[in-house]
Amino acid sequence: MRSLLDDVDILRSVFDSLAVGVVVCDHRGQLLCFNPEARRILGVELKEVGPPDWTPVYGCFLPDMLTPYPPEQLPLARCLGGEEVLHELVFIRNAGQPAGVWISVSARPFRDKTGAILGGVGVFRDITAAQNLLRTNGAGRFTARSAEQPPTALECSAFLDQLDGLRGHFTRLSMAVEQTADSVLITDRRGVIEYVNPAFEETTGYTAGEVLGRKPSMLKSGMHDQRFYQDLWTQLLAGKPFRGTIVNRKKAGELYWAEQTITPIKEPGGRVTHFVSLLKDVTELRKQQEQEFHLRFARAVQQRFYNTTAAVDGFDIAGAAFPAASTGGDYIDFIPQPNGCLCIAIGDVSGHGFGAALVMAETRAYLRAYASMDSDAGVLLGHVNRALSADLDGGKYVTLLLVRLDPRKRSLQYAGAGHIPGYLLGASGEVRHLVESAGSPLGLFPDQQYCSGPEVPVEDGETLILLTDGITETRSVSGHEFGAARVLEYLKCHPRTGASELIQSIHRTARAFAGGQDQADDASLIVARVGPKAAATAP
Repeated sequence: MRSLLDDVDILRSVFDSLAVGVVVCDHRGQLLCFNPEARRILGVELKEVGPPDWTPVYGCFLPDMLTPYPPEQLPLARCLGGEEVLHELVFIRNAGQPAGVWISVSARPFRDKTGAILGGVGVFRDITAAQNLLRTNGAGRFTARSAEQPPTALECSAFLDQLDGLRGHFTRLSMAVEQTADSVLITDRRGVIEYVNPAFEETTGYTAGEVLGRKPSMLKSGMHDQRFYQDLWTQLLAGKPFRGTIVNRKKAGELYWAEQTITPIKEPGGRVTHFVSLLKDVTELRKQQEQEFHLRFARAVQQRFYNTTAAVDGFDIAGAAFPAASTGGDYIDFIPQPNGCLCIAIGDVSGHGFGAALVMAETRAYLRAYASMDSDAGVLLGHVNRALSADLDGGKYVTLLLVRLDPRKRSLQYAGAGHIPGYLLGASGEVRHLVESAGSPLGLFPDQQYCSGPEVPVEDGETLILLTDGITETRSVSGHEFGAARVLEYLKCHPRTGASELIQSIHRTARAFAGGQDQADDASLIVARVGPKAAATAP
């Protein structure tokens, strides 16, 4: 348990450590204590003398440096009368300070609970440097003074306020450097590290103690040749800043990319004395940029996969995919078969993005390979399902709807694997046939069997539409679904619009229905309009 003596020792330690001089006296003016800074500034030890003797003993003079300070006007004496004195200018010259020092003194009385004065406390600081600067250089807005006209205490106080302002400015700059999220490193002209901020420690894994006195070459990654660093130093020593991206190595050995600016610091004569380096870790940003590049590349490749038109005598056929991200998992395709039929495919990989795009590409490859071997839609789905079941994991699957269009018979036959229905509309816009899926999605059950539906004849003026749920499940701001009914109604209201234009218009209508919300899922459509054989649409 801490004792009263412990508290006294703590207070004494604080008192002795103060950076200002402190003098304490009792109500009679008997000096009780000096702290070490007071003895240093005054050049005299504590003397057991009263107020009348303070001036001769301590060498107190008025600002003219010639007239002894009247004892009763000294700040500590005045505070014993109840006065509070602030920033009084006093010149001290004695045996301990033969050249003299200037001090700024403030004094306050201290009282008991009844208000009676118990004594006084004088606090002062050495302002000799500021005073000499004022007297010789004018210190900015202050005019030069002679020894007979020294600056007043008010001028000294104003000047000190300026210094305090500069100190505050420095403190704010220091705090900004200390707290910035970017690494800051300062070296001397030889490249020896003199300072690093906390962000540098966090980024590199090195503590300040581990790097101070060393050179930044400790961060070399080996990714830049010697010529790179030679050119860098040549530029810096010429006084020119360096800006570039450098690969550095952390303490743990991990490489990181840093956007780095190194600025030479020059003295008034132009000689470079230091270098300040600002490093921003852009590793994650670079990874993101690389990923975006790969996604753009993948999207460009994927777009080549999409067959958006097919040339079949007597049919106007078009398709389009609208990915929700850079790449998507929807699949549309038109695959000519050896028997003259056209295999129309529309599919949807679970999820969307790059992973779904890879599965989509794999599905396309399998389907195209098997389509050249067999024309039956159900058999084709069985082949693709077994192949995907061996490859997919993590719950991935593919819904797919295949329609085999026979232009000679003017008929279609289909098979589906868990995909949403397609529709064959009559010339008046009514749903004449529902193109449904009878099997489960591909990739889930390797032994699943798929069967083709009945052969369905098609006639002039009829329309086949296949789509993915990215269209039908588009939601409005209020949460309502766009639904298949709106798609069918749009088709009914536009009986003479071409297939390609229909697809774009339906997608635009769905996006307008979403009310500006981001597209949540990949969306795809295929439209085939039946016309007279002699009026085939150009590819």
